[in-house]
Amino acid sequence: MRVKKGDIVSVVAGKDKGREGKILRVFTKENRALVEGLGLVKRHQRPKRGGEKGSIISVPSPINLSKLLPKCPHCGKSVRVGINVSADGKRSRVCKKCGQSF
Repeated sequence: MRVKKGDIVSVVAGKDKGREGKILRVFTKENRALVEGLGLVKRHQRPKRGGEKGSIISVPSPINLSKLLPKCPHCGKSVRVGINVSADGKRSRVCKKCGQSF
């Protein structure tokens, strides 16, 4: 997987194009991620019994992973990620631009 929880990502397509955020949760089966402050949608909330009024609230919605690019901590750019397998079988993510692992 290219991204994981805690990564800083930038959105490359959709209504939040160009914005950045931190990944809060990854849904691997749906191929989506929940990003902090991005992918907000409006939901209508019904009024409660105690006389409380109904309202419109913003709720975060997961974004497809194909629309997200992780930011390299070394070069600070949105990059594609490669996988490097060491001799002992450990896998690490590698920046395609600068070559540093992160």
